[in-house]
Amino acid sequence: MNSSRLPGKVLLPAGGKPMLQHLVERLKQVQSLSGIVLATTVNPSDDILEDFAREIGIKCFRGSEEDVLSRVIGAAEQSNADAIVEISGDCPLIDPELIAQCIEIHRHNHADFVSNAAISSYPAGMDVSIFSVEVLKRSESMSTNPLHREHVCLNILQHPDDFFHLYVMAPPKLHRPEIELVLDEQRDYELICHLIDELGEDDPFFGCGVIVDYLKLHAEVMQINANVVRKGAT
Repeated sequence: MNSSRLPGKVLLPAGGKPMLQHLVERLKQVQSLSGIVLATTVNPSDDILEDFAREIGIKCFRGSEEDVLSRVIGAAEQSNADAIVEISGDCPLIDPELIAQCIEIHRHNHADFVSNAAISSYPAGMDVSIFSVEVLKRSESMSTNPLHREHVCLNILQHPDDFFHLYVMAPPKLHRPEIELVLDEQRDYELICHLIDELGEDDPFFGCGVIVDYLKLHAEVMQINANVVRKGAT
């Protein structure tokens, strides 16, 4: 809730419900997920998120704001999880089919780390990363870099010789890394609201392909957030 660029962004309304509810409802479409945990902070400003999680029937774990790594590990341990499918709270239009695809790739290849975002190919905001809890703890033991505690997968990404990586690349139709569907700033909010209003009536869980097709026909819509400057991990 303390986002510096767009305070309270995950509970901003779109199509009659909070952004975070759009995200959770999309996650609930993924049959291969055994549970959903909202990993938020212990800040009093995030009390409302714990209440929200209870209202929509998902678990909530609260931990450090700065030490995101320990927060994610704590959420996994509380849920007795073997593996983590990490989805950022600022990706309210995440495609359930892409999540399911990444889960299957992780299961069948026994990879330490599977991601469709490590190499940019899909629109930003379709980001899925999967790793076992054991792998995450092993990564944690390797580094004391504060940046690795803020960005959960960064140490894994930086050590491909120590962890078996698999990168999922977008097919040609969906190869649109210039499309920004991440909720960072006000203009992102305006774009995402527009897409929900235009596409959500026919299918509330419209996928990445539907978005790409729509933006191909309405290139002016992409200009809504074209000038937003993104923060990087390093």
